[in-house]
Amino acid sequence: MRLLLTSAGVTNESIRRALVDLLGKPINECKAAYIPTAIYASPGGPAYVWQGLQQMAEMGWAEIAVLELTALPSVLEEHWLPNLEAADVVIVNGGNTCYLSYWFFESGLAKRLPKLLKDKVYFGVSAGSAMVTHSLNIDRSVLRKSGVYYDDEYDEAAPPGAGSNKTLKLVPFLVRPHLNADYFPVATLELFERAAAKVKVPLYAIDDQTAIKVVDDRVEVVSEGQWKLFDK
Repeated sequence: MRLLLTSAGVTNESIRRALVDLLGKPINECKAAYIPTAIYASPGGPAYVWQGLQQMAEMGWAEIAVLELTALPSVLEEHWLPNLEAADVVIVNGGNTCYLSYWFFESGLAKRLPKLLKDKVYFGVSAGSAMVTHSLNIDRSVLRKSGVYYDDEYDEAAPPGAGSNKTLKLVPFLVRPHLNADYFPVATLELFERAAAKVKVPLYAIDDQTAIKVVDDRVEVVSEGQWKLFDK
């Protein structure tokens, strides 16, 4: 299993080198399956989808297949599964974590992905990183009212009927991104320390210049910024 869990994607050369190392070959020789779903449930989502696609193109992938999870239940599997199987890397972008969780499981991708990742890299960005961790760490602060999952601390509400706090549990720790980011004022070390106190597993607080590289059971922090491990 090879994973690269980031706060904001490839933001520096250290993270880029870590990604290439996991891929085992240059980016321009690799095929990517890109999942933008989470961002649609955030304010201004469609514009951010376009920005994400531009960033993917600028990275220089040999081929990019866009996989929209909300569409999968309504289309034939043979129309999208071959692109996922052929990919060297599965890139899951950020946005609304509860919304992404819902569609990971509703689309069936959550069931298929662990097996597919035996020969692929998983590259998570923000919410995409959280999806493979032990939990979303919002069991107490998630309120269920009228079918809405709500993350109290992040002030993040999923659309009615499309929220979940389930994860794939591929790694035995949690990730909280955007540490000290100007655009994410609640992402403070104090808040993450409170979040870590609620769980019995390690929690990594990472900023936008940091990534967590996982190869099987080996975990390495790659950073040109700030991060902190709250370890039990």
